[in-house]
Amino acid sequence: MDNQMHIVTYTGPFGFIKPWTAVRDEQTYSQQFLTPSIVEGMRQKLEVSAILRHCLTHKGFSIQQETTQSRGYKQKTVKKYNTVEYQRDTSIIERGVMLSPRLHLAFPTVEDAQKAHSEHLCLCRNEDVVYPSGAIQALSEDQFDALTGFELLFEDSDDAFLVGYNRFEDGAPMYGRLSVTGNPVEQSPVAA
Repeated sequence: MDNQMHIVTYTGPFGFIKPWTAVRDEQTYSQQFLTPSIVEGMRQKLEVSAILRHCLTHKGFSIQQETTQSRGYKQKTVKKYNTVEYQRDTSIIERGVMLSPRLHLAFPTVEDAQKAHSEHLCLCRNEDVVYPSGAIQALSEDQFDALTGFELLFEDSDDAFLVGYNRFEDGAPMYGRLSVTGNPVEQSPVAA
């Protein structure tokens, strides 16, 4: 029983994990895996000793539009009133948001899992809240490997790729290898 991981499953209506390369892209789809710094942020929020593994599935994407404003202001003189106005340019971006994300997190101890099971999490944005769903499960490493979903294995191997820079380690590069088990997108993508 010592090699058992304790699994808490979180679900919610939608979720968006912004890819580190998408600064102001017109259209961006949610990243479908958690980076090391996202997992560390969740660990800190949950106040647990470690998050050993993660696995994420969803039911497709919904394209949602959002109005954004530029950082800078434009100065405009209104001659009629002899005044100065400051304006910010706006634009519309489209986000491919995951529908019904299901996130499995693996913890080393039942105490960590119980603590995590009493908390909610955000998938990067504050509005993407996921809540514990179902009972805590005890799974072996092999059983967790068999779960359907996307998981980024945190390693710097020949088939790993750069997934961003770790805000908790002074901007150190983060690498990972994507593991996909089964069909992690449970239905066809949906257009909104």
